[in-house]
Amino acid sequence: MADTSHPVFNAVRNDWTKPEIAALFDLPFMELVFRAATVHRQNFDPNEVQLSQLLSIKTGGCAENCGYCSQSSHHDTGLKASKLMPVDEVLTAAKAAKDGGAQRFCMGAAWRDLKDRDVPALASMISEVKAMGLETCATLGMITPDQAKTLKDAGLDYYNHNLDTSPEYYSKVVTTRTYQERLDTLEAVRDVGMKTCCGGIVGLGEAREDRVSFLHQIATLPAHPDSIPINNLVPVANTPLGIQAKVKGGVSPIEFVRTIAVARILCPKSMVRLSAGRNEMSEELQALCFMSGANSIFVGDQLLTTPNPERGTDAHLLQSLGLRAMANPQ
Repeated sequence: MADTSHPVFNAVRNDWTKPEIAALFDLPFMELVFRAATVHRQNFDPNEVQLSQLLSIKTGGCAENCGYCSQSSHHDTGLKASKLMPVDEVLTAAKAAKDGGAQRFCMGAAWRDLKDRDVPALASMISEVKAMGLETCATLGMITPDQAKTLKDAGLDYYNHNLDTSPEYYSKVVTTRTYQERLDTLEAVRDVGMKTCCGGIVGLGEAREDRVSFLHQIATLPAHPDSIPINNLVPVANTPLGIQAKVKGGVSPIEFVRTIAVARILCPKSMVRLSAGRNEMSEELQALCFMSGANSIFVGDQLLTTPNPERGTDAHLLQSLGLRAMANPQ
């Protein structure tokens, strides 16, 4: 059981300043990792990792122009748009996820915003996945307070809505949705008592000051996200940021670990998820991320539309590091 007796590491702050966060990024690498690992141990069992599985329940045709996304209708990525999956197909996938060891099942739809006509089908999916004993999460674009309440009543535990990057860099990533609209959706979710899942993407061409500003936004929300996915950009052909990444490259592995470590220190009680991009990461890099406070991953061969390590690969990684899956929540 994690030792949670030390008051310093149990304190949750929402008043972090950008200079304080920048100072964390500037720490010598070993010192930063040590501090993050200490915070992690004070709040979690350092040898446990939550296993989540993500399913695209409605793929492609999204009206947003996110510069990294294969599902945007603004980019010619060759991805064919699909309709919302039938409930029974989603439940089959959820059962397979649970049988494979996942504790949490996440459902993602490529929508700019949720339409009321789709809420009943989604509520049915959520309630039946929840009845399987899995934690439930959904990412469906912008939602209204009424929609948030309906989804919560159906059994939705978490709602994912990422900020992606800093407010300053945001317009270089997407222009069809404002930063404030993202914050408004998070507020609607919090106001009905649902947990939030909110993170971003590293390697979009942003500077370190943008990573500082992004994490400042996360750490100064009225309540820290219960789950913080940190994604490493997977460059997608024919997307603006995918093309840019091929030319300029992404962030260094050490800088990525620094981002994980700072997120852990800022939000000591949140799950920090090592998300997209793991397929391109070495075992050593992933181990450093776990050492620095990451305690959740996506399992399964694919995320929404990008590849993810195979189950056997992840099983070998966890076994070699002596990590075990967290207990199922139910």
